[in-house]
Amino acid sequence: MYSRLKRVLIGRPMKSSEIEGEKLTKLKALAVLSSDALSSVAYGTEQILIVLMAAGFAALWYSIPISIAVLGLLLILVLSYRQTIFSYPAGGGAYIVAKDNLGMSTGLLAGGSLLVDYILTVAVSSSAGTDAITSAFPSLHDHRVMISIIVILILTVMNLRGVTESASILAVPVYVFVGAIFVLIISGVIKYATGGAHAEVPEMGAALSNISLFLLLKAFSSGCSALTGVEAVSNAIPNFKQPAERNAAKTLMLMGAILGAMFIGISLLAYWYGIKPDEKETVISQIADATFGRGILYYAIQGITALILFLAANTAYAAFPLLSFMLAKDKFMPHAFMVRGDRLGFSNGIMFLGVLSALLVVAFHGDTESLIPMYAVGVFIPFTLSQLGMMIRWLRLKPKGWVAKFTINTIGMLTTLTITLIFIITKLSHVWMVFIFLPIVIMLFYSIRKHYDNTAEQLRINPLEDRPVLKGSTIVVPVAGITRVVMNSIGYAKSLTDNVVAVYVAFDDESMERMEQKWEEWNPGVRLIVLRSSYRSIIRPIVRFIETVEWKASETDHITVLIPQFITKHWWQYFLHNQSGLLLRTFLINQKNIVIATVPFHLQK
Repeated sequence: MYSRLKRVLIGRPMKSSEIEGEKLTKLKALAVLSSDALSSVAYGTEQILIVLMAAGFAALWYSIPISIAVLGLLLILVLSYRQTIFSYPAGGGAYIVAKDNLGMSTGLLAGGSLLVDYILTVAVSSSAGTDAITSAFPSLHDHRVMISIIVILILTVMNLRGVTESASILAVPVYVFVGAIFVLIISGVIKYATGGAHAEVPEMGAALSNISLFLLLKAFSSGCSALTGVEAVSNAIPNFKQPAERNAAKTLMLMGAILGAMFIGISLLAYWYGIKPDEKETVISQIADATFGRGILYYAIQGITALILFLAANTAYAAFPLLSFMLAKDKFMPHAFMVRGDRLGFSNGIMFLGVLSALLVVAFHGDTESLIPMYAVGVFIPFTLSQLGMMIRWLRLKPKGWVAKFTINTIGMLTTLTITLIFIITKLSHVWMVFIFLPIVIMLFYSIRKHYDNTAEQLRINPLEDRPVLKGSTIVVPVAGITRVVMNSIGYAKSLTDNVVAVYVAFDDESMERMEQKWEEWNPGVRLIVLRSSYRSIIRPIVRFIETVEWKASETDHITVLIPQFITKHWWQYFLHNQSGLLLRTFLINQKNIVIATVPFHLQK
């Protein structure tokens, strides 16, 4: 049943040789890896206006120079990550750059920040999209947690079906959203140019004496939330068709151009139409209302905007598994994250991301607004470390034209560092968890690495000196009675060695005598040891007996516990029987010098 359900949800298994077909073209990669960045135009301008509104309506004209400054930072980040793509074509982004140039601990800080950020991306995006739905249908407000979890489940299953299939599905709404925003911008500009916009507009320069530099910096840092997701392309280079790095670089440049055009277009329209931030209505909604009125185009833009907020989470589903693979390859995450699933994706990373983000939604009851500052800090820490790492690289290698590259990264590093500090200072009450959580994540990385190093050290042999130790064999067969299951197990044990002993646990004298009599009548050629259990426990007497055997015979013999087990025909019948064999395995698995084996007997009905 599980296999059939898996096939329906995920699809047929794919051969390893089919992996090249799972690589992304530039247009599909743009849809998968840019959904987070492109969706940020739905709230980037709004974040600037919310901060500026604290200084009054006249201060809103500062949104234009601030938006231009955000565009400048976007340009620097795009150029910087383009350099990263060609310098580190294997992918990994900020983690690989920081590890290679700033040391392992700094690399883990960047990698840990990105992993946390991707988890927050899924939680925040699903909750934001749910808010858009519940705003339109208030009766669903009490079910927002369930709606968010259903969205996460759908995205998880979609990505488990493979990168190419999920990209084909996601490409349509992403490009429809881009088209809708450009239609809105072009229509809004035409209406404004033809004198169709009649709104109070803040006068340029009027608020110059009423606003502080700190407030401007705070507005700038808030507007930089539109830059989240820019790094995803450099993390996911292995997902591109060949030549991977060239295609990734073109996709990054195209994403930057589209994002920049949409962001400055929305900012200009917000200024020209005199839009004020409103708790009950988004900036996009107000612009669409002012441009088209409350007609079909207005509702179409609102609907596709809500959908793209959901799909923004898919950027994390594309980047998180690859970054987890990189960390697992370096032994800082479990090796399970290196395993490709039936559809050739890193399915363990996909499922892990889905589960953690769903737990986060449940923990915060679907209200993840307080997570957004921590989400932004999680983005800009890797931004800063990546820029700093590339600066060190240019200073160390000094390739042709390195001065210009070094200058770009220096400007980017100073800007992203400033933004990070502003977020920390102004949002300390929201981001303080970062300073507790990130050290814990890094300690966990090192603990995993230490375990793998210790395991490798203990498992390593010297081929020239180490040889297998030859011993005899003692087999202990726990029995619950005289059945075909027991007969099958004893027959197998005697085929391996003559040193076989059966063990039975009795709760009273009557059952003890009855078992001894039946065994003597059957006479399978194996000695029976009957143990008395005063406390009606089967496991403890057997474990104590095996410990005694192991203590006496481990020097000369390999001790094997052969557990008889019958297998039911139907899965549901499994729950109708006591699982004493499974419990015994669980207790014995930690015993040294004991081999545990199971002999299955399959029932026919």
